[in-house]
Amino acid sequence: MLRLAAPVVVVQVGLMLMGVVDTMVVGRLSAQALAAVALGNLTVLSVAAFGMGLLMALDPLVAQAVGAGDTGTVRRSVQRGMILAALISVPSGLILLPGEWVLPFLRQPAEIIPVAAGYARIAILALPSFFAFVVLRQTLQALEKMRPIVLTIVIANIFNLGADWVLVFGWGPIPAMGALGSAWATTASRWLLLITLALMARKELGPLVWPFEKEILSWKPLWQTIRLGTPIGLQIQLEFAAFGVVALLMGGFGTIEMAAHQVAINLASLTFMVPLGVGAAAAVRVGVAVGAGNTEGVRRETTAALICGAGFMVLTGALFIGAAGPLASAYTSVPEVLALAVIFIPIAGFFQVFDGIQVVSAGILRGMGDTRSPVIINLLGFWLLGMPVSLALAFKTDLGPAGLWWGLVAGLGAVAAFLLLRIARQLRSEQRRVVIE
Repeated sequence: MLRLAAPVVVVQVGLMLMGVVDTMVVGRLSAQALAAVALGNLTVLSVAAFGMGLLMALDPLVAQAVGAGDTGTVRRSVQRGMILAALISVPSGLILLPGEWVLPFLRQPAEIIPVAAGYARIAILALPSFFAFVVLRQTLQALEKMRPIVLTIVIANIFNLGADWVLVFGWGPIPAMGALGSAWATTASRWLLLITLALMARKELGPLVWPFEKEILSWKPLWQTIRLGTPIGLQIQLEFAAFGVVALLMGGFGTIEMAAHQVAINLASLTFMVPLGVGAAAAVRVGVAVGAGNTEGVRRETTAALICGAGFMVLTGALFIGAAGPLASAYTSVPEVLALAVIFIPIAGFFQVFDGIQVVSAGILRGMGDTRSPVIINLLGFWLLGMPVSLALAFKTDLGPAGLWWGLVAGLGAVAAFLLLRIARQLRSEQRRVVIE
């Protein structure tokens, strides 16, 4: 599990670092610029979440086909994934267009809306490359060919850091673009991700993406792929939406609160990439074991994944609680933002363990081909429990903005518990390969 999870984690952290670097660079401009980029990035991720999840249908399809030695299904699954990536880009881009009309209705600070909406519009240009990259990444993960992805992430992050600094602050003949410069840097970096990965992994990917097979245009298996991936997309969308609503409610408190929230959520999101990577590795390893008909292997991979994911988050949770001040200082020097971030970060430390368990568990179930249960569990945990707790603590007690965070703790704890119960039930039954052909 660790041999596969380690490079997957590097990739996940590398993807997250792009947003972290954007935030750190823009945070040197002002609290207003920091909050605007935070809102714009949140808007883009919230819209793209469903597409990412839909394309994760490739996890069980490709991994189980690899375990069964079915190369033809691997090839057709990848090609269907590329078709879906192109299709998803269109509605996702259209949703991001009217930001300046939608954000005021969500009670966001008026001074950050123009920049946040502009950030989202620029990001539309990167959607096709981003979704196509997801397809290629999921495929290579299932094949356990991680070296090209890791090298690609390193190259893209170096480029993104330089582009951020140049475009935000200006350099030579290039004028300073301010906060929107980070959006252009990220857009260019995402296209670089796709192009570089396609070139580096052309040996592995070439036979899978070309020539096209006529069967990939058959409606029934394409629809079955959509049906398999839609619950994953909804699950991720519900989770993103829960965190997104908390961020929007935080924006209602003011710009300082929004900026402090962004500092804490960036840290939490960065550490979250590790169990997210373990969950991705679990989806592959469990999927391969299911495809091979190895019941005991499914149990072993499940146990290993949970130990790796939860164990790491125990360590990061302790770090958040014990070193909130130094961590917050790495993001901002604005005294008001710093003081509030020091309150938020230890709370994030508490939900780290629950967050690690739930994302690894979702990956395990995805490898089994169980994509429907996690979306139901997310709905119950985040929206029927976590969100009411957030609202009650934030607006009915003296906790204020911190109450929103404690509601997240309650929601994540419930989701983690229910997912573990679902895994236990699945392990008691026979695991069968998902077949859409």
